[in-house]
Amino acid sequence: MGPNSKVIFSINSYDYLKKNLIKTGDYEEGEVERKIFPDGERYQRILTNIGRRNVVVIGGTISDEDTLELYDLAYALVKNGALSLTVIMPYFGYSTMERAVKPGEIVTAKTRASLFSSLPQTSQRNRFIFLDLHSEGLPHYFEGAVVPIHVYCKPIILDTAREKGGEDFVLGCTDAGRAKWVESLANDLGVSAAFVFKRRLSGDKTEITSISADVKNKNVVIYDDMIRTGGSLISAGRAYKEAGAEELHVITTHGLFSANALTRIKNENLFKSITCTDTHPNVFQQQSKGLEVKSICNLLHHKLNEI
Repeated sequence: MGPNSKVIFSINSYDYLKKNLIKTGDYEEGEVERKIFPDGERYQRILTNIGRRNVVVIGGTISDEDTLELYDLAYALVKNGALSLTVIMPYFGYSTMERAVKPGEIVTAKTRASLFSSLPQTSQRNRFIFLDLHSEGLPHYFEGAVVPIHVYCKPIILDTAREKGGEDFVLGCTDAGRAKWVESLANDLGVSAAFVFKRRLSGDKTEITSISADVKNKNVVIYDDMIRTGGSLISAGRAYKEAGAEELHVITTHGLFSANALTRIKNENLFKSITCTDTHPNVFQQQSKGLEVKSICNLLHHKLNEI
């Protein structure tokens, strides 16, 4: 290992990403002993010597349990002498409660950011790397001397869109809320962008009111940063088909696919392909259903070499 090599750790649910990232560069795998006591308490022990080493830890806030596992591990890495700490959060959860609408609502995304901001500092400022955040304002929830870094998965999205869309296609989105980002991607691709305008009827039901572009006889590649239940995606897919679209393809960064969502999406027979990245461990339970998964490891490797 070179003098500037990094030691990479992860929480249990992100071991897959740690092992794949290590293959891309001059990294050492950090080892952690884990077990659960009979009463449910978690045990972790750092087995790798990290004194005066540059340390990276990977963990998404995919649940409260995973969030605390990540916090405990990151805290211990600093206390055990890490020279620097970089926390990679491939998926930052709590996006539903990223802002308050009703009086008294707790903005969970902000309280979690405050929690991680409280980690003890190394001799260098602690860094946090995020990928395709649902709200670009989330890094501002982190406080103090921490350095938030937002990495966009644009190279993966562009390459996949070209692969799926063919020579001439339209880049679509599921609602006008993502219009600015989709328009930017469409400009980079040199294609037209299409937006659906909708109104929400309930928590998981929406109604399409109009489409912003002509998609008749065209392939449409739909991009959404996150798919949870798939309700918005299905509604948009139906609208594009009713407007005369030829083939529909789907690209998403974060494939949560909650509540058997991928099966419901597939059963609609609207989409020729569905592609996502490996930011969330749920995707590996879905590959047998025809889901295509692209790795974010090269993006992370390049970013780690920059900082």
